[in-house]
Amino acid sequence: PEKDDQFTITSQIQGKDGWIKHPLDEQLRAKAPNQKLRSIPVRMIFNDPELNLRAEYSLFDRQTGRLICSGNGETCQRLGQNGIEQHPCPSPDLCPLAQGGLCKPYGRLYVNLDESDEFGTFIFRTTGFNSIRTLAARLRYYSSASGDLLSCLPLQLTLRGKSTTQSYRTPIYYVDLTLRDGINLQEAITSAKQIDETSKAAGFYQEALDHVARQGYGNASFEVGGEEGLDIVEEFYTEESKSEQNQQMHDLSHAQDIQKGLQQSVQALN
Repeated sequence: PEKDDQFTITSQIQGKDGWIKHPLDEQLRAKAPNQKLRSIPVRMIFNDPELNLRAEYSLFDRQTGRLICSGNGETCQRLGQNGIEQHPCPSPDLCPLAQGGLCKPYGRLYVNLDESDEFGTFIFRTTGFNSIRTLAARLRYYSSASGDLLSCLPLQLTLRGKSTTQSYRTPIYYVDLTLRDGINLQEAITSAKQIDETSKAAGFYQEALDHVARQGYGNASFEVGGEEGLDIVEEFYTEESKSEQNQQMHDLSHAQDIQKGLQQSVQALN
């Protein structure tokens, strides 16, 4: 992973030089100023903010990529001799198991980018507190303001930079969720209500989709499998990984592949 001041949209296929870019990357980049992709139009798949953004403190085995412990700052699920065990989660700063930077917040935002495939899912992955906190807050704000019509709002991911004393005044980048350019909140809510009414008239049942996704999260002990864990460790948990986050969106073909996380994960990171 490298510090970057733009997004890159990739497929699930790796080549000799890393992840192969998704065709949408070129399409969106061609419209961007200086061909730097700093905003991406997105649609949320679910109305429930917690189904769109999953975030936990995560401790991986650096050799196997296996997730060992996943916590929300209050409780955690940990892989022990007798299987999955429940323990208190004091957060990485206070947990003996997490010393040396072994445990980090790990967030995944699931979004739709391609309107021709309404269940096609892309994942923005990050270990950055700034992105996780900002996305969690924005999702809740827009959900509340729209009357739980989050999946119908015209949104975009926007890359923002800021300098801090800790970063020695060099820019660090985080991801924000905003309304699309040229649309105000009143217009967005009016549009969302119209989309919701049209979808219901066509027989689409968003509440059932959210319910099925919630069940899917509840059917697994950990959300991350071993094979995916190796990629995550390489990308975010190596000693060389000093950047705020790697700005990559990974294509996921089916929303049903999303597995379980802890119920209070997002709130604990706010």
